[in-house]
Amino acid sequence: MKIVLDTNILIAAFISHGACTELFEHCVRNHDVIGSEFILKEFSKHMTGKFKVPAREVSQTMRLLRSRISVVVPVKLDKNVCRDPKDHHILGGAIKGKCQCIITGDKDLLILKKFQGINIFSPRQFWEYESKITADNP
Repeated sequence: MKIVLDTNILIAAFISHGACTELFEHCVRNHDVIGSEFILKEFSKHMTGKFKVPAREVSQTMRLLRSRISVVVPVKLDKNVCRDPKDHHILGGAIKGKCQCIITGDKDLLILKKFQGINIFSPRQFWEYESKITADNP
């Protein structure tokens, strides 16, 4: 399955080393993770700025992400579909990458639930979906 992990999921995966870390590891092992330069730049900016992670460490993490994520150029959306225009990059990347889902903690995206056939899940919703798919296809 092709999946977009939103910036907030990636940040949580590397900051908290908890549920989102497990989610990230599962997705890169079992799925095709799709991203964009927008997601990677936003990740780097927040890690060094907001979370004060040393630039060297962020650089190493960026190399890891680039080795695990297929980077696409998001399609431009014709109209505003989200309250936050920055989220158009996430949706556009998922469309370009032919993704089945986006995993995010962003309420502006989660409220959509689905966009152009792409499911939009919280991490918990994704695990529920994943376990159902696995149970249906033993």
